[in-house]
Amino acid sequence: MEYNDSLDFAKRMDAEDPLRAYRDRFYFPQHNGKDVLYFCGNSLGLQPKGVQEILIEELEHWRQHAVEGHFRGDRPWMYYHKFLRPQSARLVGAKEDEVVVMNTLTTNLHLLMVSFYRPTPQRYKIIMEAGAFPSDQYAMETQVKWHGFDPAEAIVEVAPRAGEETLRSEDIIETIKKHGEQTAVVMFGGVNYYTGQFFDLAAISKAAHDVGAYAGFDLAHAAGNLPLKLHDWEVDFACWCSYKYLNSGPGGPSGIFVHERHGNNPDLPRFGGWWGHDEERRFLMEKGFHPMKGAAGWQLSNAQILAMAPHLVSLNMFDEVGMDALREKSLKLTGYMEFLLRKMNEKEQRFRILTPTDPAQRGCQLSIAAGEDGKRLFEHLTANGVIADWREPEVIRVAPVPLYNSFEDVWQFANLLRQ
Repeated sequence: MEYNDSLDFAKRMDAEDPLRAYRDRFYFPQHNGKDVLYFCGNSLGLQPKGVQEILIEELEHWRQHAVEGHFRGDRPWMYYHKFLRPQSARLVGAKEDEVVVMNTLTTNLHLLMVSFYRPTPQRYKIIMEAGAFPSDQYAMETQVKWHGFDPAEAIVEVAPRAGEETLRSEDIIETIKKHGEQTAVVMFGGVNYYTGQFFDLAAISKAAHDVGAYAGFDLAHAAGNLPLKLHDWEVDFACWCSYKYLNSGPGGPSGIFVHERHGNNPDLPRFGGWWGHDEERRFLMEKGFHPMKGAAGWQLSNAQILAMAPHLVSLNMFDEVGMDALREKSLKLTGYMEFLLRKMNEKEQRFRILTPTDPAQRGCQLSIAAGEDGKRLFEHLTANGVIADWREPEVIRVAPVPLYNSFEDVWQFANLLRQ
């Protein structure tokens, strides 16, 4: 696409944007009486305008019906997870039975590892990316220790080559092959939180299966950011949060994916709970755990209604727009930000973009290495109404989210950098 660095171009792109109306369905924080330039959807998404209404509805439902609210009304609490399932499945490219919304992200990651990390003296290694988000690092470390293994030996981290910022797919595949039959689980983030690199999940899954291992992914930075095809890619398990790109509020609920070949296997070990028990027999209060079919069989407790209600609002909006349309805009919007940054570098190298230049290897996040003056620059942006994200030692993460960011937002951000 042909870009130029004029404000008129940005405004023209906004005028032609088929998704432009969705911006008005979100609340923006204010700075000096104007909307901030919000590029932090990779940390916490903006609040959709329908959230307050649905929360009031659920509070009123509780006030009127108390415990009978589990069985009455348009959204009886007993079945709340089912109201989130079709949209969640389409969001990540799954069958409906393969997904469920429950708990929070790292809790779900541990619950899934109970089922899929079952090491033996011969097959005990976990392969993951170096520099994974700390929650993933800590989860893998403590899982390994729980089973009596040394993390230094059992956890294999794939790092970029010397002088490079991101991973090469061939190096990931080669590492999996190298450790072969010692590998129990390959567990990557779908998108690396620091660099913004989107990994080839289909290739990683195939490589894991070729050596007899499971393939799992933390999709915190991928769900709602990129089109996913978890079922077709033969992913074994995955989990994601909802408070970043999915705009479901701080501490919002998590989704999980379990491929049907595992979800339909009642003998697969797991931690059981009342809500994962066969719902037709749930109120018999009998001994013996009989898991529900699919991912729902990993549920432990009843739905967190006041957390899931905002998530329902957001999921319905994503379902209305569709990930393909969001991706189409995202490619243009992130490409425009990259163009403006590189334009500034023509006279002198002011910034270094860590995120891959290949659009197929990234979502909407760009990680900008700003050098020794990076923190001062970040503070300048903040003082001028930009909400972005700072990561030590020198990186400013910016995420032009296609659902609510505009081309003019991107131009104004670049203009502040020029100043």
